[in-house]
This record gives sequence, structure tokens and C-alpha cells, in this order.
Amino acid sequence: MTRFSALSLLALGSMAFASQDDFQAKCAQFSDKINLPHVQVNFAEYVQGGTNLSLPDNAPSCDASYQTVSVDLCRVAMAVNTSSSSQITLEAWFPREYTGRFLSTGNGGLSGCIQYYDLAYTAQMGFATVGANNGHNGTSGKPFYHHPEVLKDFAYRSLHTGVVIGKELTDIFYDEGFNKSYYLGCSTGGREGWKSIQKYPNDFDGVVAGAPAINFVNLISWSAHFYSILGSSTSDTFLTTADWELVHEEILRQCDTIDGAKDDIIEDPDLCQPILETLICPSNAKNTTNCLSSAQVHAAQKVFSPFYGDKGELLYRRMQPGSENLAAPIMYNGEPFEYSLDWFRYVVYNDPSWSGNFTVKDAEAALAQNPYNIQTWDGDLSPFQKNGGKVLHYHDHEPPPTELDEFYRFFTISGMGHCGDGNGAYGIGQGIDTYASSEPGSNVLMAMVKWVEEGVAPETVRGAKFEDGVGTPVEYWRKHCRWPRRNVFKGPGNYTDENSWECI
Repeated sequence: MTRFSALSLLALGSMAFASQDDFQAKCAQFSDKINLPHVQVNFAEYVQGGTNLSLPDNAPSCDASYQTVSVDLCRVAMAVNTSSSSQITLEAWFPREYTGRFLSTGNGGLSGCIQYYDLAYTAQMGFATVGANNGHNGTSGKPFYHHPEVLKDFAYRSLHTGVVIGKELTDIFYDEGFNKSYYLGCSTGGREGWKSIQKYPNDFDGVVAGAPAINFVNLISWSAHFYSILGSSTSDTFLTTADWELVHEEILRQCDTIDGAKDDIIEDPDLCQPILETLICPSNAKNTTNCLSSAQVHAAQKVFSPFYGDKGELLYRRMQPGSENLAAPIMYNGEPFEYSLDWFRYVVYNDPSWSGNFTVKDAEAALAQNPYNIQTWDGDLSPFQKNGGKVLHYHDHEPPPTELDEFYRFFTISGMGHCGDGNGAYGIGQGIDTYASSEPGSNVLMAMVKWVEEGVAPETVRGAKFEDGVGTPVEYWRKHCRWPRRNVFKGPGNYTDENSWECI
């Protein structure tokens, strides 16, 4: 090696070391630069990439005592007063390798859990990212009890407050500030994204909203009504997880090949209208292991029926056939659904002793209340559209796309459970547990970035089917269609060949 090249390498190494020191020093001193109303900075700390970050203050029910962080970043933790009787915990993560983009994460269920896995995921993608606890700690709805300001934080205020403060902090931390702002969330996080579009159309340039829990109050009631159908584990209408496996196999037998391929996935559940009477045990059957009683079959059929109110009005659409294996241990386990029980106890009736014996009358009481319009059912999205905002929605159904194509795209992801997991190509980059590629065609977050920043809207969302979960090899890829198109297997290859499928 020549003396010149050796000195050059030494100089480059010194520059890199100095750069590292500059970033760490900026992080260490950042608390002193924050002087915002109602904001108390708890700490600002440098986190080195590869750290298994301990989270000792995270509520045990959040089930996250640590988070792996793959990139260098500055972590800022704050308490923010939202009223005289409410407060959110807010974190901002500023990555060293910054792309000039701001992003807010969302939440799930009734939870007051910062989704650290989303902070880690989006920070590693170069976003300055924020996440909040939705105004309370843990997964229970008990903090809502006689605390309307806490409920208000949960309905919408926590997310918006975090966005406003997060943008200010991003402008302070990075000399260049930020160019575009994004949102990523699923379930309750999906609802929060839609609430932002409706109530604060200037908050985001691009929103990725998965399985949004809009029509929230009726969703809570719908989730409660399964217990009234199936009963406890001693009821003659109850189905065990093994029984639901029988139901699942029969549904696949009747509906799997509607799309042209036998792959244990129902591409379009709307086309599946299963007849479950085929599972009733014969009257002379001696072995009932592989069949069900008529009471069980009738109950299962009701599970797959739309949920109507007392006057015959539709409150919520039916449970999708094909979902039963994932839903059974959560929704059909012989106990009232936890989130529904909490909502009726601590919000609807303010009665912690409410039994959970749900009827349609309870659904009507809940809907009449609808605190802070948590239904998230406003239909006018024109302010968001006029501001140039874009929304990419996966999992649920919405209005005709001919009216919405300019700013809205919806994709049904076959074989995906709730927000992730499942037996299909569910790896679309909606989070750290579904990441397979950063290419826009195979990553919904980066597809949104391309749409916002280059004007190229996605026509398909390409998903990965992992052999055994994230981190294992990709078994196959499949392109999911923009609604109302649906996937049909045309061949000539195997169903694992993505080019053998066509959106029609």
C-alpha cells in the first residue's frame, strides 16, 4: 500500500469517527434544545445499531421488555400533557442515516403500548419516527373509567399531538428538517390513520392503513356477539379449536379452488358461501371425532352471518370464511372478548361489574354513545385529497375505485391474518415482522413513498410467503390485486409461480 493511500484511509477513518462523535454529541445535547409547551423530556440517548434495547418501563401487558435496534439512532423520550388531567408518553427516534422523511406509527387494540417494533422498523428505513402510548399504559381499557380526557387521547388526540411535536423535533434535530410526512399503522393503528385523514388532513402526505378498526363501536359489539352465539366451553353450541379445524378444512374443500388453484388460500372470501351442514354427524354415528352436532353447525353458520341490529339494520359485515383457525383461540374461546368486555365496562356503562352477557340492546347503547366520534365513519376525504395526500389501504372494503384512484388504493391480501401472519404471501413490508424487501413493488411503505414522491401509484402489492415465518427463506411471492380486481390462477406454472396469476 502506498503512503498516500494509507494516509487517505486514515483520514477517511478519522472523518468517520468524527462524524460518529458529532451525531452522538448532538443526541446527548438535544434535551437542552427542546423548549416546547407541555413537553417534559425524560431523556435523550444514543443507541448504537445492533443493540438489544431494554425497555424496563414498558407495561408488562405490552409484552415487550426489549427491542432489537439495527441502526444508530438518537432516542428521545418525553411526557406531554394533553389536558389538566391527561398525558401521553411520546418517543422520537432519529436515525443517523436519515432520508428526509418523517413518520408516525400507530397503536393496536385498546392499548397504551408504544409499538417499539414499528419505531425500529421505520428508523432502519431512514424515517425520523415517533410513537406514543395513546394516553395510558398497558392493554386494558380500565384507564378510560371516568376519565373522558384519557378516552379522548385514545380516540384521536394522542396521535395528532405526537405528530405536531414530532415534526417540530425533527426540524430541530436535523438541519434539513423533513420533506414529506408518512403514517404506518394497522388495526387500531389503521383506524388512527383514517381518523387523521378525516380530522387533520394536513398531518400526512401518505398514509398506509391496514385492517382499520373503523366502524369502531359496532366492531366492538360484533366482537362481543360471538360469545352470545357460541357460549362457554360447556355449552352445546361451543366449538373447540379442533372443531374449528374441521370447519376450516370443509370451507377450504368448498372454496379453495374458486380462484383456480388448490393452495389452502381463499383469494376472495366474498365468493365463498360455505354450506356447513355437510359436517353434521349422522344419527347412527359411533365416532364423532370428524363431525359436529347440529347445534354446533348452526352456531358456526351464525358466526359467518352478518351482524344486524334490533331493527334489522346492518351493524357489521360477516366474519370472513377461511379465518377460523386464527380467530378461534382469540374470538371463539368460550370467554367474552377481552376488548369488548373492557369497552362496555369502562366506557359504555361505567360499571366494572358488567357481566359480559351481551345482547343487541348493548350494541345500540354503545352506538348511541360513540365518544369523540370514535366510529371514524366520516365520509368526506376531499380536504386530504385536495392537499395531495395519498392512502394505501389493505385488508378491508371501501367505495368504487373509479372515484378514488387519484389518491386511494385498496388491496386485499389473501392468506394474511390480522395485520400479519397467516398461511399466504402476507409479507408486504407493513412491519418488521413482515419485511422481505425494501423494493416499492414488494413493500407497502416504500410503495407509498414512491407514490407520494414520484407520482407512481401501485397497481399490485407483492407479498412474500415465508417457509416458517420472517427470517426464514421466502417460499414464494404473489402479487395481490388492487380492488375490485381479484387474483385468478391461469397457469401454466405451479401456484407458487407469481406469473401464473392474473388480476381480473
